[in-house]
Amino acid sequence: MALDVDRYLDRRRLKRSRGWWRIVAIFTILVIVGVGFGDFDQLKGRNHVAVIDIKNIIVDDPDRNARLKKIAADPKAKALIIRISSPGGTVVGAESLYYYLRLVGERKPVVAIMQELATSAGYMVALGADHIVARQSTITGSVGVLMQSTDITELLGKLGIKPESVKSSPLKAQPNPFEPFSKDAREVTQLIISDIHTMFINLVAERRKMNKTKATNLSDGRIYSGRQAFANGLIDSLGGEEEARQWLVTAKGIKKDVPLKKIVIQRDRHLLREILGDIVGKTMFSSRLRLDGLISLWHPVFR
Repeated sequence: MALDVDRYLDRRRLKRSRGWWRIVAIFTILVIVGVGFGDFDQLKGRNHVAVIDIKNIIVDDPDRNARLKKIAADPKAKALIIRISSPGGTVVGAESLYYYLRLVGERKPVVAIMQELATSAGYMVALGADHIVARQSTITGSVGVLMQSTDITELLGKLGIKPESVKSSPLKAQPNPFEPFSKDAREVTQLIISDIHTMFINLVAERRKMNKTKATNLSDGRIYSGRQAFANGLIDSLGGEEEARQWLVTAKGIKKDVPLKKIVIQRDRHLLREILGDIVGKTMFSSRLRLDGLISLWHPVFR
């Protein structure tokens, strides 16, 4: 009998323990959800310097664009710091982000801090800032545009596969992996690439206040260290957040005691889908870029 009582008491204690941990788990989940979706902004209504991180592959982002519009209109946001860590992305994505940074820049100072990598479209985004800071060892530059395709017609022939297509004209759907890249198609494609590259060069010349010849010479696709970029006038100073804040003090009179406020871009997406999208996106980004159009990206090939 005593043994049965002990077992009964043990089961009671176990049930209570499990019940307690369930309560703790539910409370923790509610707190996480509250922080993610609630409004617990301690700096709300106070002067601040907004901070936005630009990471990984850059694509057009309507949610980020909308947030930048709010920052431009917010009188409490005295400045904007963008921290860039990106190898580049789509030209349209960078152009759009550049436009909205200039929208902010019309009303308040914008500073770009280059971190490990800010190349191609990442550098185009930095041009939207009034002041660019980079570490000595930051990799930047790679000013240029590319379009990639693959001709797999010989492989298909060896497999006994012959693709067929009916087109309105020879230049339709070129380049195309299922047919050879014709001379005329290559010339037309090169004209597009050259036109967008010229736009990029003009942006460098305008924003960095240098003549067109120098901007063209610096925009041959090569990468630069932060030290080299500074020596060539592609950035304004070497350093990090401290140097960015100091520039805001000396050039714009925004004191260092004005707190930083990290801006989190809220997106209306299911959490699981977002996590899966991030995981898949790391391995499938090339497919996304093809769908988005021309890319401006520095991606060394490791052998």
